[in-house]
Amino acid sequence: MACGNEAETPVADLPPTVASAAFEEGFVPASDGVELYYRKVGQSVRTVIVPSRLFTWDDLAWLGEHFTLISYDMRNRGRSSEVENGSVLTLEKDVEDLESVRGHFAVESFSTLGYSYLGKVVIMYARAHPERIERIVQVGPIPPVFATEYPKELTAAALPSPFPPGEIERLNELRDAGVKESEPRRYCETFWEIIPYQLVGDSANVNRINADYCEMENEWPVNIDFHMQHAFVGSAMNHVLTDEEIAEVEVPVLTIHGTHDRNAPYGAGREWAMKLPNARLITIEGAGHHVWADDPTINDDILIFLQGEWPEGAEVVTSLVPE
Repeated sequence: MACGNEAETPVADLPPTVASAAFEEGFVPASDGVELYYRKVGQSVRTVIVPSRLFTWDDLAWLGEHFTLISYDMRNRGRSSEVENGSVLTLEKDVEDLESVRGHFAVESFSTLGYSYLGKVVIMYARAHPERIERIVQVGPIPPVFATEYPKELTAAALPSPFPPGEIERLNELRDAGVKESEPRRYCETFWEIIPYQLVGDSANVNRINADYCEMENEWPVNIDFHMQHAFVGSAMNHVLTDEEIAEVEVPVLTIHGTHDRNAPYGAGREWAMKLPNARLITIEGAGHHVWADDPTINDDILIFLQGEWPEGAEVVTSLVPE
């Protein structure tokens, strides 16, 4: 596979504000030979690297207007190469992959954004390579210790089911009929008709999630099961980041978290912002895990922060439960 190729015109999903910016896509070789698919846009001397291209490209490609944006798919996800050895699907390998991407493009220092479990990965990277990181954004991060039990008001436990009546039953019927294995793309398409409801706080915003993942075989649920068993159940759920380790990360961190996040509890966002020595929290009331769908204006806060300032309303968190 080529490690980079210049495109004559940017891909169709670039926003108009960066449509004329230099665009490139290709593959970066990880330290163990895994190929990581990337997209790069912009020509600024300041760089932002985002390790979640498949989930955040539509929401963050505009960064190419202000920075050089490098966004890539994690190993065994999206358009990156398939990984058959589950032992190399770990948070530690995700940290190594971020360093491989940085080194491939010879970036001396950069800012980064970690969405969901990658909100923990970017903190781990900053511990391992403090000289490389300028600023960090976390969006809907999982907890430092996955098994942490937060006060009920800092979770989405009391919220009703987000799914329209009968939809989960429809998906289960397909699974029980063997469609997940016999027609994996069809099952994937049904899955992503339904699952976005879990990612938003307000179901009216579900169409703001562009869940066009089924063109990528890595994202078929029949394949994701293997990935999640190793990368999430085997690694993310068991990895512990101690208070002492968190305190080592001194770069500015902006944590953004929705109060109705069903995938990563709002308490996790408060905990990160409270324990990191130079962090502040933006709370999005009523927002789900994919906060861009519920409140696209968070991009204004992200830009202000990446340009060197704290956005208005960013909270210095001194207690887990809001006072």
